[in-house]
Amino acid sequence: MIRFKSIAVAVAAALVGSVFMVPAQAQDKEILVWADETRGPNLTKVVEGKNDWVAGYKIVIRTFSSFDALKTAVDNATDLTGPDIIVGANDWVATGAKNGKLAPITLSNAVKNRFTPNNLFDLSYKGNLYGVPLDINNVAMIYNTKLVKSAPKSFGDMVNYYLANKSKQKLVAGLCVAGGGMSWGAHSILSALGGNAYVLKNGKVVTSGNPVPAEFSANVKKFLLAKNGKSNGFLPASDAGCKDNFLAGKVPFAIIGNWEWKDYVFKGFKMNLMPVPGVKPGTYGNMFGSVSGAMLTSYAAKRGVEAGAKDVLTKFFASTEGAIRYQSVELRPPAEKGAQQADLTAAQIGFGKAGSLAGIPQIGAILNGTAGSSSYWDLLPAFWTAVLVDGKNPAAEAKKLNDFFKKNIEAGVKDL
Repeated sequence: MIRFKSIAVAVAAALVGSVFMVPAQAQDKEILVWADETRGPNLTKVVEGKNDWVAGYKIVIRTFSSFDALKTAVDNATDLTGPDIIVGANDWVATGAKNGKLAPITLSNAVKNRFTPNNLFDLSYKGNLYGVPLDINNVAMIYNTKLVKSAPKSFGDMVNYYLANKSKQKLVAGLCVAGGGMSWGAHSILSALGGNAYVLKNGKVVTSGNPVPAEFSANVKKFLLAKNGKSNGFLPASDAGCKDNFLAGKVPFAIIGNWEWKDYVFKGFKMNLMPVPGVKPGTYGNMFGSVSGAMLTSYAAKRGVEAGAKDVLTKFFASTEGAIRYQSVELRPPAEKGAQQADLTAAQIGFGKAGSLAGIPQIGAILNGTAGSSSYWDLLPAFWTAVLVDGKNPAAEAKKLNDFFKKNIEAGVKDL
């Protein structure tokens, strides 16, 4: 079994924006894969070691200088220049499906069962699937074992610890957001206190009821405010300084991203990762658990290699062996279930478990807002500022949040 190690991958300047080809038989057809400046070199390392995933085809990786450069290239791709597979973000699916640059793919039940329904939902549009999930992008909560001896069972446990120890331990906050910001990263807190950007049931968005019910504002008042109605200091309204303060032992709990865990390991912190606990013991706040994916393009069919590209997707990207080999250098939590059982790092295991317990799909059609409303990305940070900094009434601000979220849900579900 391949052991995952924390290694640094250096990308030679000559490779950026160039094509890497693994020698193969002359008759082999090429499957061209586009990826960004980190995933490209990591995929290159994998296919350097093994490139016989599909008989008669060789995998060719083209690496772009940045994620933005890749996105620009995808936007400008033509039938003559486009790739067969794109490794990119799940929120590219809707646009790619609409403009015809992505092509739908049908997976067998055996392949689909390697992933969760949420993972596949992330790469779907209007009932069609456009790729296979690679890895999970999510956040999780970490706690400082030098301060806190065991995992908190509820949100109230964390607040009580902070209030009891803030003077003695010179704490500057109880829980802060180091990864993902006060919208993406802080959805766990919104949800732990009883609210959500949207509610899912049986894989579908619930369009009735209130995504931010009255219990949310009651919990904000109970856990985040002092008797005078001002912030009790437990949750900062900004992510500024969170990481440094946590590493310095001035904050016992922090939400971190799965792209930055090595910074915490380097400082000696244990990867005791978990979702943010809810108000009731045994419940958790939902975090966005979107996936990156390897997506089939319409160019593959035009180049006469669609069958090979589909096989590369299922036999390499969606396979346990392929996921293990890739994540041994990418070092993110794998989406493929078999790879989740491999000898992962503690961080990969922790983020993966947190995502399995409380991850929800990131639905851009809803989150990005609609006419007559605002985007979720602006609304939630504004709520924290209004209540925790400006001292505004949490019930009134929560009602505004709920009304906007309802508008976004009503409009967004029409585009799913």
